[in-house]
Amino acid sequence: MSVPLTTENPVVPLELVATFSGAMPAGVAVSRAGRIFVNFPQWDEQAPATVTELRNRHCEPYPDRRWNSPGTDDDPRGFVSAQSVVVDTADRLWILDSGSPMFRPVVTGGPKLVCVDLTDDTVVETIVLGPEVAPPTAYLGDVRIDLRRGSGGLAFVTDATDKGPNAIVVVDLVSGAAWRRLEGHPSTRAEGPRTFRPVVEGRPFVERPVDGPARPVAVGADGLAISPDGSRLYYCPLASRHLYSVSIDALADPTLDDASVAATVVDEGDKGSGAAGLETDHLGRVYLTAYEHDAVLRRRTDGEYETVAHDPRLLWPDAMSVSSDGYLYVTANQLHRQARFQLGQDLRRKPYALFRLPIDGRPAG
Repeated sequence: MSVPLTTENPVVPLELVATFSGAMPAGVAVSRAGRIFVNFPQWDEQAPATVTELRNRHCEPYPDRRWNSPGTDDDPRGFVSAQSVVVDTADRLWILDSGSPMFRPVVTGGPKLVCVDLTDDTVVETIVLGPEVAPPTAYLGDVRIDLRRGSGGLAFVTDATDKGPNAIVVVDLVSGAAWRRLEGHPSTRAEGPRTFRPVVEGRPFVERPVDGPARPVAVGADGLAISPDGSRLYYCPLASRHLYSVSIDALADPTLDDASVAATVVDEGDKGSGAAGLETDHLGRVYLTAYEHDAVLRRRTDGEYETVAHDPRLLWPDAMSVSSDGYLYVTANQLHRQARFQLGQDLRRKPYALFRLPIDGRPAG
């Protein structure tokens, strides 16, 4: 007589919002009206549209086909490879274009921030990020918008590159002026194998080329989130289990020297997993996508962590968005199964997924 074995305890049931049978999704953003936007970086699978709106579970190019049909890698009026999407407190969609399809070196015109007015779906602002903040080695990873700063707000962008110095880029949304902060600082760099050895699906997460030895994943500052009071910017390297924060007052002041900004960095401690994405809610809690545990964790205001989702389908939870009706949306794209991590074999099994789960919170800000 066989005896059934025990299984993991469930946490919060995930609701499947959509599946994707083409390219890998990365970012997700939800407007106040409940419109859902998903972006698809131009990585190893060519996406027909790199920015989309989810309509009746189908992805439609957003804001139109022209913006999703760049002529070249330096097209300032076309999305070259959108890496992140976020909705600001004025209910506008901001798109971060890494300008690095297939991880090619960026050229001026490709890396940019684009703002779309959701009332009429028109592009109202394009800020091209020049080589002083997006050099050829850059890989722009995530973006957050704070409209409370300056005359029209600031954007914060991570340079997550594994080919050059990591940094946080600050962008004035009115003037378009931009500056790099914490460039090469230990808090923005990937940790090496002496202090960080990630394990995903029970296997070491390293780059495994077909010919040559395995290499540690070297992706630096990636996920971003703003505290509800606007005083701190949370961030984390992809290759690290540490959470960091820095004073937004310091980041926002272009006259401060690097040492003064670095003096405001706080190591918030071990968060229990490597994380690809961060998010906050209005109660001051920080969410993180725990890719080592197929989970989403939440850091409470007392500094303790709790699990809000744990599910074997959460294979590489990537980006998150807290909606105004109290849901947390999260993409799962199996990034760790890509060929570059698996001796040249693509082990991903489509479809990829977008989930949501109820939380007792609303967006921060």
